[in-house]
Amino acid sequence: MRTVLQRVSHASVGINGEIHGQIGPGMLCLLGISPEDNEDDIAWMVKKITQLRIFDDAEGVMNRSVIDTGGDVLVVSQFTLFASTKKGNRPSYIKAAGPDIAIPLYERFVATLSSVLQRPVPTGQFGADMQVSLLNDGPVTIIIDSKNRE
Repeated sequence: MRTVLQRVSHASVGINGEIHGQIGPGMLCLLGISPEDNEDDIAWMVKKITQLRIFDDAEGVMNRSVIDTGGDVLVVSQFTLFASTKKGNRPSYIKAAGPDIAIPLYERFVATLSSVLQRPVPTGQFGADMQVSLLNDGPVTIIIDSKNRE
């Protein structure tokens, strides 16, 4: 499971010209799922995301989590996070999970995140052509991979 997290002042995801999900201050979470991902990856990733201290405290030091700030998280599925560009100029997505595996894991990820945050988590729509808008705050952008837990 891979995610690109961006600290945002606001973010939204649109589908066919309609806003599908939006947040104010918080995190945009672009989420990619591989065929090897499981419940352990979900639990680890949700804990990491919700406890990651990337928000400023009173002294301007990144020392607060999204839970500490009461911020929101917008989750958008993005299979292209598993793109392989090793050969040629056209990326291969063979390392990304197909919908039969990815959709249930994506839905459990969102449900687990919602449970930890104790509020609904806005999302995009799995497999849809989406337009994501955001105002990156910082900018702060962090890549996390559950199979490479650094």
